[in-house]
Order: sequence, then C-alpha cells, then structure tokens
Amino acid sequence: MQRYICPVCGFSELDQPPWDPHTGAPGFDICPCCGCEFGYDDATTQAKEKYRKEWIRQGAIWFEPKLKPDEWDLSEQLRRIGVDLDSVTKQ
Repeated sequence: MQRYICPVCGFSELDQPPWDPHTGAPGFDICPCCGCEFGYDDATTQAKEKYRKEWIRQGAIWFEPKLKPDEWDLSEQLRRIGVDLDSVTKQ
C-alpha cells in the first residue's frame, strides 16, 4: 500500500494523499501527527508554515498520540519535507 507524506510535519504514513496529484483538490483528511486538515490548514504556503510553526511552538503534540512511534524524532521527520527544525524555532 502506498503511503503519503504530510506537507506540514513530514509524517510519512498517510493512507491518502493530502492533495490529489491529478486534480489538485484537497483531501480534507487530518494528519494524525500534527492535526493539519488538508485543504484548510495548508491551503497556502503561508498557512502551512504558520500552522507548522504554531504546532511546534505548542510542543509538537501528536493529534493521535497512540500512533506516535516510541523512537519518534521531530527533526528527522521535518527533514522529509526539507524543513530544518532550528530554522522554524528561530523565526
């Protein structure tokens, strides 16, 4: 089964694409890690960055805590989407 990556936090176990690759339509699913609702919280680049920054500022709490891996590493997860944790926290 193909997995998809959250464009906000880099969580790589999504069952559905956040945005349809053919139509560009949002999926309106919610990321179990950061809680982003695709098509709403990430509708623009600025909204996505703002959501990410606020989620991290509040402690990067998992939306679905039971799915959080024991060895979870936020920095590593963010690197999947080309985001450096230090650059987000220094903004």
